[in-house]
Order: sequence, then structure tokens, then C-alpha cells
Amino acid sequence: MPVPIPRQRAIPAVESGQARAATVFGGPLEQEAGRDTTPHGATAAPLTLLLIEDDPAGPIVPELLDSSGKPIRVRTARNLTEAERLLTDDVHCILLDLALPAAGRPEDPDELAVLRQVLELAPRQAVIALTASGDAERGAEAVRVGAQDYLFRDELDSRLLNRAIRYAVERKRSDTAERRLAEGKLRAQENRRLERGLLPTPLLEGSGLRFAARYRPGRSRALLGGDFYDAVRTPDGTVHAMIGDVCGHGPDEAALGVELRIAWRALTLAGLCGDQLLDTLQEVLIHERAHEEIFATLCTVDIAPDGRRAGLCLAGHPSPLLVRPGGTAPVPRLLPYENNGPALGLLPGARWPRMQVELGAEWSLMLYTDGLIEGRVGTDGDRLGQDGMTAMIHRQLCEGLRGEELLRAAVNEARNLNGGDLTDDVAVVLLERQR
Repeated sequence: MPVPIPRQRAIPAVESGQARAATVFGGPLEQEAGRDTTPHGATAAPLTLLLIEDDPAGPIVPELLDSSGKPIRVRTARNLTEAERLLTDDVHCILLDLALPAAGRPEDPDELAVLRQVLELAPRQAVIALTASGDAERGAEAVRVGAQDYLFRDELDSRLLNRAIRYAVERKRSDTAERRLAEGKLRAQENRRLERGLLPTPLLEGSGLRFAARYRPGRSRALLGGDFYDAVRTPDGTVHAMIGDVCGHGPDEAALGVELRIAWRALTLAGLCGDQLLDTLQEVLIHERAHEEIFATLCTVDIAPDGRRAGLCLAGHPSPLLVRPGGTAPVPRLLPYENNGPALGLLPGARWPRMQVELGAEWSLMLYTDGLIEGRVGTDGDRLGQDGMTAMIHRQLCEGLRGEELLRAAVNEARNLNGGDLTDDVAVVLLERQR
């Protein structure tokens, strides 16, 4: 049997030859459907309806006019194959005859099988089900399954169809907005739970040190960036801390940062440190990275059980900031940077010297990623840099800021100096020892 040729029409009058029954829409449904892309002052495109029915003597669609008097476009499909070809983005509403057999399943016992197929085929369009006169139960079931409204096929008139189309399109838009809002809330809740699981919980019980951290991903609405940090205390009383930065800002880099952090914690608790630890982390990075160009910078410190000295290893990472009491205000200074080794992933077989650092009896040690120092300053576009950061921290210390307040103020001021959000991820960790 030959496949019927799809018909596309703008109905100027009732097809059966009955008297013309025209009505005027109060406003273009193109706008109501949230698809109005017409420039101000231009004429909006008319609404397009898709009628799906295969009975030549079936439902008659009366003439419908928009607010400017132009005919509403109506397309007719005799089966779902035709409907799929005619279902373009400008179709906002579908009139579906429930008597139409389901595609490929003419004997399907499910009376609403064709409706389920249309809902799957057209998830963004409003659907009005057409059913036999008096069969309100089937129409109500169609609405329960997913149609926006139902009408009796032999009682159509312009006023009723006008109202039904308006209601269906508006309800579809409302349902879509409500679903997206619910999905957004659910995603936000999942992100918060995921963030709590991915960001570390420092293991410093018994160390006597205070710990604070500040983290801000550079990607808009991102959960995590490529920066990572952690701190643990091993059974011998040594406190180990690290901070790192995977190059790039995508989800792959964020995932790699989490992998490196977890690997660092496991290796540290297993007794590795210094050059041996970094060499093993480099092997992890090489095997887990998506591209050979990916690398990561890292800073690790291991603080002796007495808290007065520490070992420092740098793998292409900025050196930490040490703050000691001095005179009327604490004095910050950068730790030595001369023995900095290469970033992880750049040179197989590289070595990272461990430097011995004297901390003293009372101190604060700030580890940070380059997102904090690479923001712009002023109209000339200069970077904040390590010297600018040191001066900024000194000023904030003189204002009496400490701990989390200090980190929050540092990140916020760097952002303000940049004239807006920092484009790179920012992570800052602060360890403090007091008498």
C-alpha cells in the first residue's frame, strides 16, 4: 500500500464545505510558547499545529486566526511516520486522534499506545488528545499519561479549540519550567553532597595545629576545578600538607586533581614522602591523564612532630608564605624557591630536592595555587604576583585578620583587584601553630 503524501496547509475555511467559523487569538501563541524571536515591531510568525489522524471523515479543524488576522498554519499527518517528518521546531501543539493505531502495533491492546509514542517523539510540544464523544474517561487517562488536554473529536469548534490550544501550550511551558526548576534543585543538592565527598577532611587530630582552607573553582557554576589540597598526620606525629594544580579548567582536570589528592593521602599514610612520593605521583598522573600535555604543579611540606621545622618539596609550584610574629605585627615572607623541581608529568625520571625550613615556635604557613597571584591589578593589567600577595597579606594581618577570615579576605581582595571573578581556580591552605 503506498504511503500517503503528507499534507501541509493553512486552512482558509472548513474543509467539509461547512460555513466558515473564524476566531481571533488575543495574542500570538508564538510568544506564549516562549519562542518569540521576532524583533520588536516586526510581525510574529503564526503558530503551527500538527493534526495526526487517518480518517478522511474524521475531525474537522475550524479556521483559526492570529491577532493580525493571519491563518494559523495546520499540518496534517495520517500516521506517525508522516508526523515525524512534519514535526519541526516551529510546531507548538499536536492534535492527536487516539483512534489512530500505534506505529508497527495496530493490534496493541494498550488504547493509549499511540499517545505514548507521540509523547516520546515530541517531548517539547503540547499535545491535545481527540477522543470519541462522551469518552471522558479515556480522555482523562490521556492527560494522566502526559497529554496537556483532551477534546471530543466530533464537538470541535473554533472557540473550544482556541481555548484548548492556549491552555495546552501554556501548561506545557509551565510543566517544562517546573521540571527544569526541580531538576536544577536536585542537581544543586547532589553537587553539594558530591562536594562534601570530594573536598578533603584533614586528618590532624593530636597535632595541635590549626587548619583553614579556601577553595573557589574558576569555571562558572563548577563544582570543582583542577586545584587540590590535603593534610594528614602520620603515626610518628609528622604533619604532612600539600597543595596542587592540574593545568586546565575542565571536568577531566578536576577529576585528575581528585585522583592525585587521594593518591597523595594513601602514599603519605603508607610512609612515602619527599622525592619518592612525588615520583610515584608522577606515575599516577602519567597513567591517568587524558592527554600527554597535561601536567600538575605541587607543593608538599612535612612538619616535624615538635612543629619547629619542616621539609619542603616544590614541583613547579609557587613557594609557601611563612608568617612569624615580629614587632607590632606578624611578618610574612616567601620560603626559598631555588631548589624547585619540574612540574609532574613533564620530565620522566625527574627529581625534587627536599629543603629543610626552620619554622620557629609560633608561625603560620600559607600554601596557595597560582590562581591567587595571577589575577590582574589596576588598569595596566599587571599581575598581582607573589610580591603583591605578600604585601596584601601583611596589610590584612595588620588589620587583625587570622585563620579563615584571612583566607576569605585574601581571595575576595584578589578578585576585587582583578575587577571581577578570577578566571583560574583558587585554593589556599593555612596551617598555624601557636604557643
